[in-house]
Amino acid sequence: MTDLRRVPLSVLDLSPVSSGSTASQALQSTVALAQHVEALGYRRFWLAEHHNNPGIASSSPAVLMAAVAAATRCIRVGSGGVMLPNHPPLVVAEQFGTLEGLYPGRIDLGIGRAPGTDQLTAMALRRSAGPLSADDFPDQLSDLIGFLGGTLPAGHRYGAMVAVPTAGDGPSIWLLGSSGYSAQVAGALGLPFAFAHHFSPRNTIPALDLYRRAFRPSDALARPHAMVAVRVLVAADADMARWMAGSGYLSFLHLIRGRPGPVPTPEEAASHVWTEEELAAVAERRDGEAVGGPDEVREALAVLLQRTGADELMATTVVHDPHARLESFTLLSDLFASHGG
Repeated sequence: MTDLRRVPLSVLDLSPVSSGSTASQALQSTVALAQHVEALGYRRFWLAEHHNNPGIASSSPAVLMAAVAAATRCIRVGSGGVMLPNHPPLVVAEQFGTLEGLYPGRIDLGIGRAPGTDQLTAMALRRSAGPLSADDFPDQLSDLIGFLGGTLPAGHRYGAMVAVPTAGDGPSIWLLGSSGYSAQVAGALGLPFAFAHHFSPRNTIPALDLYRRAFRPSDALARPHAMVAVRVLVAADADMARWMAGSGYLSFLHLIRGRPGPVPTPEEAASHVWTEEELAAVAERRDGEAVGGPDEVREALAVLLQRTGADELMATTVVHDPHARLESFTLLSDLFASHGG
């Protein structure tokens, strides 16, 4: 069985907005969580990008990263991720160059190729009625890397431009994915790769295999480096953990039904009468999680790490009660007692 103490532990946060609270309170809870997990020795704290969802306040990772980095001292702060189809590469380079300039050596730029929202919202973000696909992702990524490193080739349409402030000293770049496409791109470019096991568990092993087979050493990385993001909820009592997890299941069901909203209470989730169709809709999501008491979660994560060979683990937790989230990350840290942060 894999020794959890050998694996660095990190956090992916969505700034969940609980029913009865506000987005402002969710953002403050995110900052408090970052301070909490930094004190526990976690390595990274990443913020997701989601739009047009009243239950998620992390619509602007770069802005929230600045607040988190200012409120902490040494934990690495990153995007999990910036959805590149929504943003001009130059803007991303300038934002993350600024963050790196303010907090040198602490900034991670995680890049995704999906819009991270519905098609209408993606159209509003891009201000374009053109096809809202990720087909131009390779060119966007190439431009972004060129802006950050000051390496756009002679004759490039933007070759005379400089992204300020970067001066070739930008953040650490990661590619994010939930399928094989980004895995292959990350490997070919010699970049670290973070896989979204928390919502695509059946693709985890194939994607990581593709990444490692496609990997080519680069100036950024000499050998493959993979991180797996997993949904985790730990409580002293296993039944309590499963009860609290119901909020996340019901919230996800509302999302896929086109009715996103604040995270419901566990009582609301427990009173929901689930149809067979609804249970099937969330089944895969539940397969990729580690929920329960400390022993149960320890075993689930050890198995996951053994199967994936992941170099790092990133936990994400959505519950209604922010205090329960703090407690879950405390208990999770205890399981990784001497993890190498």
